[in-house]
Amino acid sequence: MTSSVLDQNVHLATVSGQSGGNSAAASQASVSAGATPEQDNLVLIENVSKVFPASRSRPAVTALENINLAVRRGSITAIIGRSGAGKSTLIRLVNGLEKATSGRVVVNGTDVMKLSEVDLRNVRRSIGMIFQHFNLLSSRTVFDNVALPLEIAGLKKQEIAQRILPLLELVGLADKHDRYPAELSGGQKQRVGIARALATQPMLLLSDEATSALDPETTQSVLELLSRINRELGLTILLITHEMEVVKRIADYVAVIDAGRIVEQGGTFEVFSAPKHPTTRKLLSGIPGMQLPGYVQAHLTDKPAATSKTVMRILFAGPHATEPILASLATEFGVRPNIMGGAVDEIAGRPFGTLIVSFPADEQRLTTIRQFLADRGLITEILGYVA
Repeated sequence: MTSSVLDQNVHLATVSGQSGGNSAAASQASVSAGATPEQDNLVLIENVSKVFPASRSRPAVTALENINLAVRRGSITAIIGRSGAGKSTLIRLVNGLEKATSGRVVVNGTDVMKLSEVDLRNVRRSIGMIFQHFNLLSSRTVFDNVALPLEIAGLKKQEIAQRILPLLELVGLADKHDRYPAELSGGQKQRVGIARALATQPMLLLSDEATSALDPETTQSVLELLSRINRELGLTILLITHEMEVVKRIADYVAVIDAGRIVEQGGTFEVFSAPKHPTTRKLLSGIPGMQLPGYVQAHLTDKPAATSKTVMRILFAGPHATEPILASLATEFGVRPNIMGGAVDEIAGRPFGTLIVSFPADEQRLTTIRQFLADRGLITEILGYVA
């Protein structure tokens, strides 16, 4: 990394109150030092509601209701939900583009709800934002697009160059500094957007569906870049998305929003490996291994019959993801499960396996089997019964 970017790292660490890099270690250090919630969390949203007033064409709309969310310093936190759930409204409250009807939105100890427009502009300089459709100016080169917020802030040309060139190197576009947006791929345009968001040396980066317009391979490269920025610069990232793969790969924490309410939140691994709310389960159903095959779903019943088999989902968390559990069931109970689906993957960098099996078992034996699996740290869920 170049010296200018290292200087930015020191700046970010000073503003955020941590050395960056390891968010878990930093958070633990803050807690052990007796930090208050506003010291430990860069963003704190408390009891926030947002109501859009009625107009001639529509009645009043409650977009957000009683939202409580904390974004730890140095973390990558994701807000997931269906279209219209309130994700975009929530993220716009953080940088003051929308005003909450009630509640507090605190960024680095400052309640943005109470700021004047002048003070709010100063706060926004510490918040970078990347967008789904890049928002680049077609008449400006890559360098000039990244430099735009610094020009607006009144920096001199030499200062701008000293800051922009290392950023272009960081995002892999040093050789494209004189190109125009029309000459770039979608992934390259998004990298320009990321560099522009970093130009003001923010302490917080907001990402609004930043990868949803990109193909899977390009998405992966952009996610790797965001992870690197979070790791090397200690930059806190708050992203909204409907793409579960994005959350699964890079987020430390996740909040699930539905109809303007947060219905579930916690560590990404914990939420994804054992979802409790129906909305979360629905959103996760597209992840490999989580979805029941259609031909099984069509014949699934809620109650067992005399000749039916139990359909069970087994979740392998952490170190148990590669253990030979089916062989153990055969040895211990004489059960020969039929595999109906499954996958082994990673969530937040930790191994995670899902297996859907069917086997004949009465209630007593089923209870014993589930206890056997629970004793080994495995989570089981009875999906139903098939003839």
